[in-house]
Amino acid sequence: MQYIYHMVPKSMYGETLIPLNKMQDHNKTLYTLHSRKYFDHPDRAKLLGRRIPHLNCLWNDVVFFLPMHPNYLYEALKKAGMDIPDNIRFFRIPITALSKNQSVIYTYNAKDYQGPTAEIRPEEVEFLKLDHYQELTELPEDTLNYFKEQDSKERRFGLFHFVPHVMSHGMVDVSKAEVIEWSERTPDIL
Repeated sequence: MQYIYHMVPKSMYGETLIPLNKMQDHNKTLYTLHSRKYFDHPDRAKLLGRRIPHLNCLWNDVVFFLPMHPNYLYEALKKAGMDIPDNIRFFRIPITALSKNQSVIYTYNAKDYQGPTAEIRPEEVEFLKLDHYQELTELPEDTLNYFKEQDSKERRFGLFHFVPHVMSHGMVDVSKAEVIEWSERTPDIL
């Protein structure tokens, strides 16, 4: 079985992950809580208007997933000297949970990245074929370099920068998901 991963929200009601735009209709308080991360930097707020090629929707119309076990991130951050908590929890979700949605994988790199205000180029996005999906088993070199650079700056930074993003247009049921901590190594990645 192949999986995708999503950080367990601090405030979550029910067993469904909801895109930010839909959250506005379901629960204004949750929307305010989850949208404020986009307003901690002047350019991040512009992500909310960013279009996703092929899905013809906005950045905040999708749910984002990590296409690899989060322990790879945890280990890379520790190796880069970051002071991070051990107990960040993630949903480990069967890829089949995306079967009712259109989903894409967004892959970008440091050489071509022009910041959060730039348009996503169509060639950086491809439709996700669930029957061909394979979890990634290593972080991109650009992500590792980014972590090393950020450690010296002592400020907030993106945990998932240059890591491919699975973006699913619609709500996602997590009732069959397992909850794991990113510091836990599992037998499949030892």
